[in-house]
Amino acid sequence: MAIHKSAARQWRRNLRRNAINRKNKSALRRQIKKLREALQSKDKDAIQQLLPPTFSLIDKSIKKGTIHENTGNRYKSRLSRQAGLITSPPSK
Repeated sequence: MAIHKSAARQWRRNLRRNAINRKNKSALRRQIKKLREALQSKDKDAIQQLLPPTFSLIDKSIKKGTIHENTGNRYKSRLSRQAGLITSPPSK
């Protein structure tokens, strides 16, 4: 089967895009894992420091198309809810 120039070009582009997406997704996973470990250990200072960069990375991943918008929003919602349970004072 003949491979046209445009098909070969698209294949090369897909390889580059796949590498970029893989790099972005693994960086996102690492950051979320750090935050979840801080949540697990209930370290309030670490949670406060890790929450903004994690949300920023999630937003960047959404903007770049690495993850779907709903997926990113779900991550942010769940992480902020868990962080709120730990960092907020108990209600009376």
